[in-house]
Amino acid sequence: MLTACGGGYGGGSYMPPSAPPPAVASSYTVTSLVSDAVIAAAHTDANLVNGWGVAFNPKGYVWVADNGTSKSTLYDGNGVPQSLVVSTPDAPTGIVYNGTTDFKLTQGGVTGASPFLFATERGMIAAWAPSVAATTAVATYDGSAAGAVYKGLAIGSFSGVNYLYAADFHNMRVDVFDTNFARVSLPGGFTDPGLPAGYAPFGIQVIGDKVYVAYARRAATGDDEQAGAGLGVLDVYTTGGALVRQLVNGGALNAPWGMAMAPADFGSNANMLLVGNFGDGKINVYDPADGTAKGTLNGADGMPLVIDGLWGIAFGNGLNSQPSNTLFFAAGPKDETHGQYGRIDVK
Repeated sequence: MLTACGGGYGGGSYMPPSAPPPAVASSYTVTSLVSDAVIAAAHTDANLVNGWGVAFNPKGYVWVADNGTSKSTLYDGNGVPQSLVVSTPDAPTGIVYNGTTDFKLTQGGVTGASPFLFATERGMIAAWAPSVAATTAVATYDGSAAGAVYKGLAIGSFSGVNYLYAADFHNMRVDVFDTNFARVSLPGGFTDPGLPAGYAPFGIQVIGDKVYVAYARRAATGDDEQAGAGLGVLDVYTTGGALVRQLVNGGALNAPWGMAMAPADFGSNANMLLVGNFGDGKINVYDPADGTAKGTLNGADGMPLVIDGLWGIAFGNGLNSQPSNTLFFAAGPKDETHGQYGRIDVK
């Protein structure tokens, strides 16, 4: 006689299957590697004032844009300053590594590749080509007449052509440059009809094949950002400037600037989008697929890490004591009057 079909309990003491344990949130440690001697650090570098953009040479050292001294300084993963110090146009902000053969610099009849490119708050784009000027980044575009104030810089390609993307905070737009450093327009235009009034591009980063733009609210006067809880928007665009989605609006954002995608070995925040707040120094964690907030990077006490004046964040290149799962950062503590470079490791 058929009494049952399918699976069933065969007798004896029954213990229901236990639910998987909740994921344990990782904690992280902050190490201050370099400062201009005001903030405690392992090393001192007087050039490091208001450290802003961070870019890794994939075969060498990190480069930091020093906004307060108009320099770029190099460090290993322990914070040891390197001998090369590059002068830049006044007030550099964003910096990118250029691994292409484009964006060449020509000066005095000499042409050379430019592995590092800069943007400045004075509306300049500049290129460092060691065969042209060994210790100087030379201005290749001057947008000061139009009032440009570039707070960030990114590099990417669209339809097989390489471009630079600069966040113009004053004119509230993303400026795009071709390989000859000429301003051009792309089909999408980097416009978001849902952007709140008064917000302007602040930070910008190419991650994968998308351009992430972090918007901050402009202060009532001048060209500074307004800090405050919820004052930030994060958009995702194609490299052609078409809006993919408004990923985050308000919430934990507070004058957001630095952005990085966490690798698979970054603890419980693996493969998440990290967004650093200049406004309150916290690093927010988001699901890159839909913008769901996942909290912040926290210390061993369970409290959010706070880095005064936090600007650029980037993972290491796996060389020179710069692990690929260590998040390095630059900052301008004490209202941008001093500088710090450090690292954040999974505890």
